[in-house]
Amino acid sequence: MSSYNRRLFLLSAAALGVPLSGCGFEPVYGPTGAASGLLNKVLVDEPKARESFLLVRELEDRLGRPTAGADYGLSLALQLNERSIGRTVAQVTNRFDVIGSATYALRDLDTKEVRSSGKVSSFTSYSASGSTVSELAAQQDAYERLMVILADRIVAELQAAEVAQAS
Repeated sequence: MSSYNRRLFLLSAAALGVPLSGCGFEPVYGPTGAASGLLNKVLVDEPKARESFLLVRELEDRLGRPTAGADYGLSLALQLNERSIGRTVAQVTNRFDVIGSATYALRDLDTKEVRSSGKVSSFTSYSASGSTVSELAAQQDAYERLMVILADRIVAELQAAEVAQAS
């Protein structure tokens, strides 16, 4: 749609009295947004392995780290698998899927009540057709990408739950 057509549409809508604002939309991270209650208030459980460290790092990047006392605790359980998906004629695997799921529970630290819980899952892939060093780098990168995806999904579900509870 060209800018001319867009302007014409907006001017026509305004002339007809069609409300363009007031639809109830409010940014989640706005000053009074529902997710602002989570920012810098969630203490994520301590990671136990490299992959869980990556996931915690991504979650803290999105939710912030509590500076004073945390109001909520976030527990995580991570399950990871690899499977071969690409083979050459000589039956040599040259591609792998990294499949992961994370089960989470957000709990109020004062009342110990679980406010939100769920399970998210996704996968990434990497190529194993190069040298040993490049294969290892590709594998580590695939795990890092998977943790970014899982963190994004966890945060999105936590925000949706906060919005639903605020309504």
